[in-house]
Amino acid sequence: MFTVIFRAKAGAQDSHYDDMVQCLRALAFDKYGCLDFITTTHKGEEIAISYWQSEQDIVAWRKDGQHQLAQQLGKDKWYLSYRVEVFELKRHYQFDVDQ
Repeated sequence: MFTVIFRAKAGAQDSHYDDMVQCLRALAFDKYGCLDFITTTHKGEEIAISYWQSEQDIVAWRKDGQHQLAQQLGKDKWYLSYRVEVFELKRHYQFDVDQ
């Protein structure tokens, strides 16, 4: 399993941004096999963590035309800066009081 962490400092985000986020999220799950996608903001920074079965799925996602358009719009107006980190998940464990 692989994890992608996307961190961005927000710029001018319009209503088109929200529509694009929803579209890309659905596309990532439906076409590219995204397993989970979590987002939050902290002090003006957007943080998104996504989980993928393979690195090939991530590469295919990165090359998607709609995703590339969003990347360009991000550079042109939506973000002041961003960074992407890709990790191979070696171990996973959890605790759940209900189980």
